[in-house]
Amino acid sequence: MPRRTVIGAVAALSLLATVTIGQSTATAAADPTRTPYQASYSATLSSDDTGANWTGRQTISFANASSQPLTEVYLRLWDNYFGSCPSNIPITVSNLAGGTAGALEVACTALKVTLPSPLAAGQRAEIGFDLSIKVPASSDRFGRDGAYTFLGNALPVLAVRDGAGWHLDPYTNNGESFYQVASDYTVVLDHPSPLLIPATGTSVDAPGAAGRTVTTATASKVREFAWGAGPFTVQTATSASGVKVNTYAVSGISASTATSMLNTATQAMDSHGSNYGAYPYGEVDVVLDNNFWFGGMEYPGFVLETISNVALVHELAHQWWYGIVGDDEYASPWLDEAFADYATDVYFGKTGADCWNGVSWVSAAENITDAMSYWDQHAGRYSTVVYGYGKCALHDLRRQLGPSVMAKLLKDYAQAHWYGVSTTAEFEAAAQAVSSTDLTAFWTQHRIAA
Repeated sequence: MPRRTVIGAVAALSLLATVTIGQSTATAAADPTRTPYQASYSATLSSDDTGANWTGRQTISFANASSQPLTEVYLRLWDNYFGSCPSNIPITVSNLAGGTAGALEVACTALKVTLPSPLAAGQRAEIGFDLSIKVPASSDRFGRDGAYTFLGNALPVLAVRDGAGWHLDPYTNNGESFYQVASDYTVVLDHPSPLLIPATGTSVDAPGAAGRTVTTATASKVREFAWGAGPFTVQTATSASGVKVNTYAVSGISASTATSMLNTATQAMDSHGSNYGAYPYGEVDVVLDNNFWFGGMEYPGFVLETISNVALVHELAHQWWYGIVGDDEYASPWLDEAFADYATDVYFGKTGADCWNGVSWVSAAENITDAMSYWDQHAGRYSTVVYGYGKCALHDLRRQLGPSVMAKLLKDYAQAHWYGVSTTAEFEAAAQAVSSTDLTAFWTQHRIAA
């Protein structure tokens, strides 16, 4: 995820919607089941000549995993953060079918959809809507850099309800607010033929109308879908373990530089796969652009990257730590950022020997496990503590457990949470189960609080 360099603090307020009609708060909170689940997203979109404006229709089929009925769902329209709510928003949903749309909430990034009737456990429902996407001119995860467009978090997705209620946290540009269960995507993108389309999943191109191409991208059991559009230069290689890696370079990046990044990517995918479990998606697209204001940003099978081997290895580690092993990124950002940074150190053979040189804490209340609501108020501390101190704590855990035990712990933990969701409490329990000593003091010393 983005390693941010220049940040303005974002006012953050964790917002939770009221629980389902007819339930008490206590009843809903007593059920920790993550729902809705088994979602299938389908979208057919067409772009203008630039690839920056897309229109079409999206449908979402989903089931209720909880014993508590669903009377509503929420769509997260994350990229409305980049507009002016409510007068000028880049993500517009209209002509809703399968439910009744409410008013936009959470700075226009959440839309409540009331279902026609309560959805009982195991039942399925479907909603559909027209979708308009207007990408702003900014070299960002949702933005444009000249002829190149990047569409991270552009598709509306279902919010998660669990024991804490509906997760309607605000967007953060400091880190991430995203929290998704694994879902399936089929996205059909009709675009001018000169524009190439890197995307999550596996893509197939077919001729469209005169001068246009239809790219169909499919992905199974992924948390998000992202794509790009532009006259990229492409290089492709297959790693030793069989992962197809594509680099999509913008103009100004030399072929030799792209080749070097491609070689690093193939090696990193094999290394991470060996350490945490074989990559299940078959293909990853790496989009190279030195104009991003961040080091890199990852989505399942799709990475936005500046020219940095370290950042690239980190973002590819996120294919496991958040992509495969999910977490609530707003509540527990350390579970993917610290783990991805630790995986990066492992790849480069770093042991964290100098980890704690010059360590400082701004207060007794600051913890590695703090939520984005804290880091948005202390933006200058986010990278230092979550990435830096977080990976240092994992290096110390490796020294506590022993290298072989730590390696096995992470691989087994990833397998146990494959396509699932990790929590700090579950990781603490997994580490305790393989430790010969009580780790309570370790967690306290390292400011890791479940």
